[in-house]
Amino acid sequence: MIRHDFLRRLKMLGFASCPTPITRVPIWKSPGWTDGTKLEVVSRVSSFLNPSRWTSTNRLLCTSPINWAGLRLCHSDRRESKENISLRAIIGAPKPALYVGFAGLIPFVSAPLLMATTQSFYPEVAHAQMVYGACIVSFLGGARWGFAIPDGSPAQPDWVNLGNSVVPSLIAWLALLCRDNVVEGTTVVIMGLGLSLYYDLTLLPGYPDWFKAMRTVLTLVATFSLVTMLILKKLCVEKKLKLPITV
Repeated sequence: MIRHDFLRRLKMLGFASCPTPITRVPIWKSPGWTDGTKLEVVSRVSSFLNPSRWTSTNRLLCTSPINWAGLRLCHSDRRESKENISLRAIIGAPKPALYVGFAGLIPFVSAPLLMATTQSFYPEVAHAQMVYGACIVSFLGGARWGFAIPDGSPAQPDWVNLGNSVVPSLIAWLALLCRDNVVEGTTVVIMGLGLSLYYDLTLLPGYPDWFKAMRTVLTLVATFSLVTMLILKKLCVEKKLKLPITV
């Protein structure tokens, strides 16, 4: 019965004209069968007896070609999203923003300039510069909060935007607590400026390009001024600032 059933299945597969009898000897060892015929018989019989397994295997082997152009497009989009902002974008900034922004550098630059010209380190001036820097750091966090609140803003009022906008204010508060040590307070302010710039350029998108370029320039100048003040503290002689007494 098993042999007759097997012959019937071979007839259905198209091998009924094969003159080789079905014996215990493997069919492909007969002189009329070649290696190519053997492989064809095995593949047809196996697929007929167990079609589901071979179908799934063929589907795995016969995969569709990879769309390399699409992959390059996806990678290019990621690179473009992380592309650094060009400083040339500052040309398109509104004039009031440029004037007010660069005028805010006057307290930063005037402190080390005064110490360099007089060859003296004034703790009062250094403390005033540090306090002003703490105010600027707190302002930068508040600017992010105000940018995320209006309806239709690119920055959503979520935990990331609103939570990170509070971090600069906390850093500024820590800097003000170091009023007895100007070096520590100034170091905290420098960290706050760098962290705020990192937030605005990478973690919290939404600002226009001209604002990011202006923020980069202003932060670099303010940081350089604070670092210069710390260097002058080591090089210059410390003196008390003599203010004119008015009656």
